[in-house]
Amino acid sequence: MGTQHASADDLASVGFSVLRCALATNILWIGALKFRQYEVENDEPLVTSSPLFSRFREKLGAQKLNRLIGVTEITVGSLIAAKPVAPKASAIGSFGAVGMFLTTLSFLATTPEARQEGQGLLGLSLLGQFLLKDTVLLGAAVVTAAESLRAARHQ
Repeated sequence: MGTQHASADDLASVGFSVLRCALATNILWIGALKFRQYEVENDEPLVTSSPLFSRFREKLGAQKLNRLIGVTEITVGSLIAAKPVAPKASAIGSFGAVGMFLTTLSFLATTPEARQEGQGLLGLSLLGQFLLKDTVLLGAAVVTAAESLRAARHQ
């Protein structure tokens, strides 16, 4: 029985590490893309339909807003990845990611292009399907926050 328990714990530990690396990599990569013009254009329907982001878009312009988002994402991804050396900072990054993903999930409600026309609320377009995957990333951010807080307590 002890061997099974140890291997389950080992498997969970590997899973947490993979999840943290994948989450940090996704956020860092997406943040870096925010400096590309095609990404500025891709984000336009999202930010112009959002009550919060449309105001920032008006004040900063599309390119500066995307760069600000990119810097934020790169910071959050870097903090998440810092868990081995700074678990408290990593927890902060994970909570930042929770906020990010709750924000992007709000685009499902505010972006008309997220749904197929005439297909009702559940008829997601490709953009809507792209946004929906953030539910998984949201769960990953919650798990990495908990794991970072646990590590910080044992430091």
